[in-house]
Amino acid sequence: MGDSDKFDANSHPLARAGLGGLLLKYALPSIIAMLVGALYNIVDQIFIGHSVGMLGNAATNVAFPIGTICMSLSLLLGVGGASNFNLEMGRGNRENAGVIAAGAVTFMGLSGLAVFVVVRLFLARILSAFGATTEVMPYALTYTSIVSLGMPFMIMSIGCTHLIRADGSPRYSMVCNVTGALMNVVLNSILMFGFDMGIAGAAWGTVISQFISWALAVRYIARYRSVPLLKNYFIPRLSKLAAISSLGAGSCVNQLSMMCVQVTLNNVLTHYGALSVYGANVPLAAAGIITKVNMIFIAVVVGLSQGGQPIIGFNYGARNYARVKRTFRLVISASTGLSFVVFLCFQLFPSEIISLFGGGSDEYYRFVERYFRIFLFMTVANGVQPVTATFFTSIGKATRGVFMSLTRQILFLLPLVLIFPRFWGIDGVMYAGPVADTAAVCLAAVFLFREFREMGALEAADANLKSRA
Repeated sequence: MGDSDKFDANSHPLARAGLGGLLLKYALPSIIAMLVGALYNIVDQIFIGHSVGMLGNAATNVAFPIGTICMSLSLLLGVGGASNFNLEMGRGNRENAGVIAAGAVTFMGLSGLAVFVVVRLFLARILSAFGATTEVMPYALTYTSIVSLGMPFMIMSIGCTHLIRADGSPRYSMVCNVTGALMNVVLNSILMFGFDMGIAGAAWGTVISQFISWALAVRYIARYRSVPLLKNYFIPRLSKLAAISSLGAGSCVNQLSMMCVQVTLNNVLTHYGALSVYGANVPLAAAGIITKVNMIFIAVVVGLSQGGQPIIGFNYGARNYARVKRTFRLVISASTGLSFVVFLCFQLFPSEIISLFGGGSDEYYRFVERYFRIFLFMTVANGVQPVTATFFTSIGKATRGVFMSLTRQILFLLPLVLIFPRFWGIDGVMYAGPVADTAAVCLAAVFLFREFREMGALEAADANLKSRA
């Protein structure tokens, strides 16, 4: 008797439990996990801003794309592994689900080591390409050379929490991330101010915190609940990597596209900033802080969408299309409500938000206020695109998920960031944001309409077969 004969998908809680409580159960730990990832950067930025100053903030902005690369790999393998795991469990293929989960862990470790080696070999060249000015480079070198030590732990800890959540333990995944975040705050305080280690203290605090999160995650993986992860499951299999990558590509590409835009922004801002009243370093430091503040909002939205991922993936695999659609509507409603609240905060309190990260000149605050209010004007609609990309990944339509991940950052924002400043100088960077956001939301709406119509046809066909049986 095969696994599919032993496993009744319709009796699983993902197919039967109330959607509101189920989404909260999975989304809350996922949101906290994503917030923790954002808070690692935010905490470093706050402490460095008050200890080192504007150049320290600019240094972390220059180093930020390297962290984004690590995040993209953790999502490629973590979200891809979790999505495949839930789809296979929904279909009743338990052994294959276990092989995929274990394979994802192995590839996380290998990719983390690869990133570490590349960063250490080409560190100065990478930071220069990412926009480091002469004044910023010493701080960036100190910070990134230390942080690179924790990159393998970062990739594995974040990636494994997705697998832990897919295994039905969202609370434990939350514990892994929250423990690391709290340790980061404590260690930053001790090392930066108690031992007067400056920007190096922030970096060491981050590395130690990531190691702790990694240790907790690996402890759970060794005792996986749904399917025992046997030793031979961890042998690298390229066929499984292809399956994992196909469903994790959407989340990965979204992060990589953010990195491409961030690198381009850094270089455009320093170039056109030098031609403006602000100078080169003010836009570089301010825009980096604003990007990380916006990451808190994006983290919640992505956490919401990832909380819906196991429910949507399992029920799509079980051909329960009505429940898939109801789950998506619940996620998009929560995301839109949050987006409106964040939009009001960005429009009404930009100076108060930026003050948390240390002080600056009058030009610094003028730039911050305009950047918040113009570049992030369409925050009210920014939850739609990441939720849509995750939705397509969850139902196994990797190509559409990847495309939706590319729309805002690569298809619209990147070209506009390069074109608009030619006409309006540094202000052109700011206006590129809301134009790109509006275009991305409109395109997402078109794709969603088509997908829901296709699901309606599948639902009708299934009902037809049942009526004839």
